[in-house]
Amino acid sequence: MASREFALIDSYFKGKGHQRKDVVLGIGDDCALLAVSDNTLLAVTTDTLVAGVHFPENTPARAIGHKAVAVNLSDLAAMGAEAAWLSLALTLPEADEAWLAEFSAAVVEVCDYYGVTLVGGDTTRGPLSITITAQGKIPTGKQLTRGGAKPGDWLFVTGTLGDAALGLALVQGREQASSDNREYLINRLHYPTPRLAAGHSLRGIASAAIDISDGLAADLGHILKASHCGANLFMERLPLSKALSGTVSQEAAWQLALAGGDDYELLFTVPEAQKGALDTALAHCGVKHNCIGQLRGGEGISFLDHGQTIELDVHGYEHSWS
Repeated sequence: MASREFALIDSYFKGKGHQRKDVVLGIGDDCALLAVSDNTLLAVTTDTLVAGVHFPENTPARAIGHKAVAVNLSDLAAMGAEAAWLSLALTLPEADEAWLAEFSAAVVEVCDYYGVTLVGGDTTRGPLSITITAQGKIPTGKQLTRGGAKPGDWLFVTGTLGDAALGLALVQGREQASSDNREYLINRLHYPTPRLAAGHSLRGIASAAIDISDGLAADLGHILKASHCGANLFMERLPLSKALSGTVSQEAAWQLALAGGDDYELLFTVPEAQKGALDTALAHCGVKHNCIGQLRGGEGISFLDHGQTIELDVHGYEHSWS
């Protein structure tokens, strides 16, 4: 939903109603932070996936189950949280046992892999939608937020960008790819990897972080707004997979990386003094990362190609509204 989603949240929900003292950080970041003890914050996030809006109607049940859990765990990763608990609200048009078996198997598989317990939820009848609330723990003072970056900090991203957006185009028949590339790209759409280990490793190193759900440009914009900075983005350094680069032109690949949705990689900033510690920390958890820019004073994003400013018309990914 990108910009429209955040405008609605700001207008109708942010800062409304009673504000408890144990709410360290409320609406406006990847998770809320609640003080549950003197030494621990509770990170809470909720996401809803709706058929035909957040995933195509013909998406396999196993892919829906995996993604529904993974996108919530990705929010926890962006805060540096240890994932702990999950609740699930499932709305189904009918009780299809074969579909439920595949869906539930994927939910259980992802929870088991990341050490998360499904603790409750609800089921009801209606158009297919999945709402998950994930909760995790962070030592007080170690949380990552969008608002801690400063001019001069370096901009990094995990993994590769644009694959899921191209995977969606393949599923919808808007693009064509070789069989090997097609399988890889569609799997990147259906089975994102929440970077929880990387999020833990970034505590005390990163100055700000966010997960990329609406495209690099839009989500970088959230960091810049919260941190009151601008950014220079080095286009030649964008990490692009061989499958992506082998399927579309460089210009199309850049647009997919900048404005495509569903990457669920971590975008984060690191002060100069912490760059060495970053390489060591992420090497230990086996996550590839690339430096793709640097923050500066002012506002907005400047796109540079080998040092030369270029003009790009980029809009963050917005899910369709019906």
